[in-house]
Amino acid sequence: MRIHLIAIGGSAMHNIALALYYNHHTVSGSDDEIYNPARDRLAAKGLLPDKIGWDPDRITNELDLVILGMHARPDNPELQKATELNIPVFSYPAYVYEQAKQQKRVVIAGSHGKTTTTSMVMHVLKYLKRNFDYLVGAQLDGFETMARFSDAPVTIIEGDEYLSSPIDRRPKFLHYLPDLAVITGIAWDHINVFPDFEDYKNQFLLLAQSMPASGKLFYYKNDPHLPQLLADSSIKCEVIPYAGFKFSVENNQTLLINEDGKKIRLKIFGAHNLENLRAAYHLCSELGITSNDFFKAIQSFQGAAKRLDFLCETATAVAYKDFAHAPSKVKATTEAMKAQYPSRKLIACVELHTFSSLNKKFLPHYKDALAAADRAFVFYSEHTLKMKKLPAIQPTDIQKAFNHPNLTVVQNDYAILDNALRRFGWKEQNLLLMTSGNFGGWEIKKAVKDFLSKN
Repeated sequence: MRIHLIAIGGSAMHNIALALYYNHHTVSGSDDEIYNPARDRLAAKGLLPDKIGWDPDRITNELDLVILGMHARPDNPELQKATELNIPVFSYPAYVYEQAKQQKRVVIAGSHGKTTTTSMVMHVLKYLKRNFDYLVGAQLDGFETMARFSDAPVTIIEGDEYLSSPIDRRPKFLHYLPDLAVITGIAWDHINVFPDFEDYKNQFLLLAQSMPASGKLFYYKNDPHLPQLLADSSIKCEVIPYAGFKFSVENNQTLLINEDGKKIRLKIFGAHNLENLRAAYHLCSELGITSNDFFKAIQSFQGAAKRLDFLCETATAVAYKDFAHAPSKVKATTEAMKAQYPSRKLIACVELHTFSSLNKKFLPHYKDALAAADRAFVFYSEHTLKMKKLPAIQPTDIQKAFNHPNLTVVQNDYAILDNALRRFGWKEQNLLLMTSGNFGGWEIKKAVKDFLSKN
C-alpha cells in the first residue's frame, strides 16, 4: 500500500512509519518540525521528507490511506486535500486497531507506569522467543522500533489516554477494545484536554466499559480512585485487583521476594516498579507464561529508555535521569531513589515543562512530591510558558506549591543549576534529575559526569 503520515516526526508516528517500511509498504510523510532521534532514523531508511512543512501536492489519488498525527492541526492543508480526494484518514490508534483487530489485544493504561509495564511484558515475551506485535512509548534494548505489525497472535499496546488526533478527540486507548488490560493508577494529567478530574477519571471507566465480557482487567488496588471507579455495574469484563511484589533492598540492590520466599535480583528499583512488575506478571500469566519463566526473564530487564536512566557513578555517588514530570511520577521516583540508597543524601531536580506542570492552578498537586529529597531544585523556563501560551508563574508560587523546606527555584538559565550542583561535595550523596524536556538545553550527561568525577 501507499501510505502517507501527516506529522511523521512524532515519537510514535515515526516508529509506525518504520514498521510500515519494514512491512514493504510505500511510505511518505510530512511535518513542520522533526528532531532527533526521529530525524536520523527516518533519514536512514529514506523516509525523511525532502522539505520541512506541509504541501498539499504530496496528497494524490495514488495514496491508499493517510495516518494523521496529533501534532498536525485540524486545518492542515494536507489533511484538507486528503478529505477532498476521499482518501481514508486514520488517527494512528485507529490504524493500530485495524492492524490488530484479529489479534488478542493487551492494553496497558494508567497515568503512570504504563510505558514501563508495557516494556516489561515485551521484554519477557522476547526473552522467551514468543511471537507478538507491539506499540510502546519508549525505545527498548533489543527492539529496533517502538511498533511492529505482523500476523502474530497477540499485540501488546501502551494505552495512552491523550487525544487520538486533531479531528478525533477521543483518548487513544478507546480505539483498542482490549481482551486483556491493566490500569496502573489514576492521577490527573493533561488538564488542557480534561479540565477537571472527574472528566479525566471517566476516560478510564470508558476503557473498562469497552472490554468484552470475556475480558480481564487488572487494576492497582491501592489506588485511591480505581476500586470505586471499577465497581461500576456497566463494566462487563472480569475486574481483578493487584498489589506490588514484596521486596527488600540489600547493599543498594533490590531483591524481589516471590510467593515461595525466594529472593530474585532485579536491575530496576522502587516500590512503583514492583507494582508495575506485578501487573506485567498477571498479563504474562494470562498469555501462558509460567512463574519460573517470568522471573527468569525479568532479571535482565533494565527499564525503558528515559525511565530511571543511569547517568554515572562514583564510589560514593550515583546519578539518574528520569522522564518523570507529573506529580505522582515525581513523588514515586524520588521515593524510589531514596529507598534504594537510604544511607545517602538525595538531591532531586525537576523541570516543569509540560502544559499541566506549568499551569498555576495545577501546581498545588506537586505538594510533597519531593519530600523524600534532602535538597531540591525546580527549574522552569519563561520561554516555555510563552510557547504554551500560559500566564506567568513566580518562584514563590512554586516554593509554596512544592512545600519543601530546602527547595531552590531556578529560572531560564540551566547554567545556574549547573553551578549550584557543582558546589556540592558528591560524597555519600546522590543526584536525581526529572524532566520530559532537557532543562533548557543543558548537556546533562556530560555535565553530571564532570562534576561527580571531581569529588
